[in-house]
Amino acid sequence: MDRQKLVILGGGESGVGAALLGKAKGYDVFLSDRGGLKEQYRAEMEANQIDFEEGTHTEERVLEATLVVKSPGIPGTVPLVQKLKAQGTPVISEIEFAARYTRARLVGITGSNGKTTTTLLIYHLLKTAGLNVGLAGNIGDSFAKQVINDIFDWFVLEISSFQLDDMFDTRLNVAVLLNITPDHLDRYNYEFQQYVDSKFRIVQNMQSDDDFIYFDGNEPIKRELAKRSIPARHLPISLERALSPGGYFQNGELVAQNGDHAFTLPVADLPLKGPHNAINMLSAILAAQSVGVSADAIAQGLRTFQNASHRLEPAGQINGVSFINDSKATNVDSVFYALASMTTPTVWIAGGQDKGNDYSQIDALVSERVKGLICLGVDNQKLVAHFTGRVPQIFETQSMTEAVQKGLEWAAPGEVVLLSPACASFDLFRNYEDRGEQFKQAVKAL
Repeated sequence: MDRQKLVILGGGESGVGAALLGKAKGYDVFLSDRGGLKEQYRAEMEANQIDFEEGTHTEERVLEATLVVKSPGIPGTVPLVQKLKAQGTPVISEIEFAARYTRARLVGITGSNGKTTTTLLIYHLLKTAGLNVGLAGNIGDSFAKQVINDIFDWFVLEISSFQLDDMFDTRLNVAVLLNITPDHLDRYNYEFQQYVDSKFRIVQNMQSDDDFIYFDGNEPIKRELAKRSIPARHLPISLERALSPGGYFQNGELVAQNGDHAFTLPVADLPLKGPHNAINMLSAILAAQSVGVSADAIAQGLRTFQNASHRLEPAGQINGVSFINDSKATNVDSVFYALASMTTPTVWIAGGQDKGNDYSQIDALVSERVKGLICLGVDNQKLVAHFTGRVPQIFETQSMTEAVQKGLEWAAPGEVVLLSPACASFDLFRNYEDRGEQFKQAVKAL
């Protein structure tokens, strides 16, 4: 009998991982990348004698597939994917593929903002408590590659909407939905409901003994929950009222109640600051409780956590002016949380590739906290038009060095220069990491 033909579209971390898992499970594997593979991935493919192509998609070979694993970066609307679906070929994500071959229980995290911080924090809480846990999804090493040996009891998965779009049968034992705000609307026909539907795919196979953790203060989540019946146990989070079961932030304390597990801890001595991080921490606490981590172990993990770079990351001080790198803030909601965390007058550096942003939702915060706006982008027209008259001074540039210099010029000792762009980075930078690193280097150079 002929082996099943597995075609991988996209040769990044997830694609190469899926190819390696496919080979290990006996598939006839072919990987196709319309761009070029990084040297490390090309070497891995050659070392494992897996057939691949670069610079093109050979349509006849792709259409021969019995199963296709698609990179999340490739929209489902591209003609080749449409042809595959029209002929009935299943097109799935790497997470969906890998989940078929693991015995581990799964914690999945999604949301427009805060995914990476919350994912890393949950992983840290479980690992410091001594659990045998892996980290994957939209972060770290490929889930599929780690499943080849399948040594973990638990996986913590950061899952983007693009990955969720190609997930169908994967069951999460714990699902976290942090928030839903307009983002990636260019991928969803500029229809917010399509994006909401995508995010809610995280609960699609949950059962009555699974736990669904979500932020109760997010209106799109509340509206959607009113329409749906989700069999999992509901563990809501609030910043405004006490909840049980669930989690809340009150009088400077994080409080969580999940079954027999109760937890209380003041936030004053914890490394994560701001209301958005209270939501992230409560989500992580409830998830850790679901897995069975003790209150003492959770407290220890919270105190020792170090967040990933480019998320409200201190980038240095010059003449009493603090510089903060929040380059990962690629939408307006992220900027809302960043500005809400500022306690002194702030010079705000924003701009880049606009993804359909509605800046009116941060007007009040900007009026209250921003003393100057530095627009860093190829096309700053939308930012300038919206905030003219709303902030005292606006400066436009395409140079990070110039942006940082102007920020230092405008800020007084004790104030903040905040890079929180609200936009994608691809007009002037390789990615948000490159943008954040250039910001830190510019501060260091001064």
